[in-house]
Amino acid sequence: MQWNRRDILASGLAAAAMLAAGPSRAQAASTIRVGHITDMSGVYRDVEGPTSVACAQQAIDEFTAQNPGIRVELLVADHQNKADIGLSIIRQWFDQGGVDVLTNVGNSSVALGAKDLVEARDKVSIVTSAGSSDLTGKACSANTLHWSWDSWCLAHSTATSLVKTGGDKWFFVTADYAFGHAAQADATRFVEGAGGKVLGSVRYPYGSTTDFTSFLLQARRSGANVIAFANSGTDLINCLKQAQEFGLSRGGVRMAAMVGYVTDVLGMGLPVAKGLTLTETFYWDLNDRTRAFMERIRPKLPAGTFPNMSQAGDYSGLLHYLKAVKELGVEKAKASGRETVAMMKRLPTDDDAFGLGSIRADGRKIHPAYLFQVKPPEESRQVGDIYKLVSTVGAEEAFRPIADGGCPITRS
Repeated sequence: MQWNRRDILASGLAAAAMLAAGPSRAQAASTIRVGHITDMSGVYRDVEGPTSVACAQQAIDEFTAQNPGIRVELLVADHQNKADIGLSIIRQWFDQGGVDVLTNVGNSSVALGAKDLVEARDKVSIVTSAGSSDLTGKACSANTLHWSWDSWCLAHSTATSLVKTGGDKWFFVTADYAFGHAAQADATRFVEGAGGKVLGSVRYPYGSTTDFTSFLLQARRSGANVIAFANSGTDLINCLKQAQEFGLSRGGVRMAAMVGYVTDVLGMGLPVAKGLTLTETFYWDLNDRTRAFMERIRPKLPAGTFPNMSQAGDYSGLLHYLKAVKELGVEKAKASGRETVAMMKRLPTDDDAFGLGSIRADGRKIHPAYLFQVKPPEESRQVGDIYKLVSTVGAEEAFRPIADGGCPITRS
């Protein structure tokens, strides 16, 4: 379904969210049109959804304030976590709506499925919420950039650290789709590489249940000392709530999220999430620059809402895209997504959400990753103060080496 204009405006965002008859030819020729496709109504609404739209709008507002001669419009749609719906919207946007760049583009099935469409129409796709590391591996593209994080990055940081500190027997509860498969596969490789073992796993159709009892009982019977959740959103929240009900953590079992967000932790509360280990590449309270970004975005968000790494990536990725548009000129940028992506790769990245960084030849955005542990309630000073920084993985080590990805466009 299309996210309607009334709902967008009700959340305080000056965004055009419907195709209608499309812009006039003159306006379309001089306006960059951003198609933000995300989960506005499903299990990942809180980790993508309205906050991701706010972050994209923040990038537009900041850029156009400094560059009033470049017009930028934001369209928003709900893919409903269904690849066929997502691809239908994207096709319509490209063929009838004059869209130049896709943002957010979760989940992994939508992002991977959009690859051929984006290439055929020579547009740009900036993926922030889909996690499959294939997006910069065998499914890489000269038209696609993978921002914020991926399954390899999170698995590498979280799994290696936990095994080194005694968490050497793992059991996976995995959402049965592209990201879940990639996250489990990546984490398994790092667990085994560090000397640990995977004792078992279970897969389920994501969004299909709120009762994870049988899966957690399997994990407990396996003898694992780490239960790893390769899911996100409300599924992850329900898993952790039920794990607390069973007292699994009191039995010495550690809980690890293969992808976890500040939004997840706030949704379940610190009494449930305390001790959870996870990796994010952005945290609002990490440093002075991230706090400055938070202050600017705060008026667009409901009270008590804090962007996660994917949502911050929607700000960061779109802002960098618009900088490349300025360098090329609107006409050239609209004429070729490949040329625009090439310019984005040439320009160093720099914003308050992620700091200094770069984009590799395979389309991977590079920046540090941070291993966090969720604070117990008594250590939290204010709403949003939820993480203790455990370790930092530098930008050059945080993501899979380009030579190991098998990206066809990097081969000489």
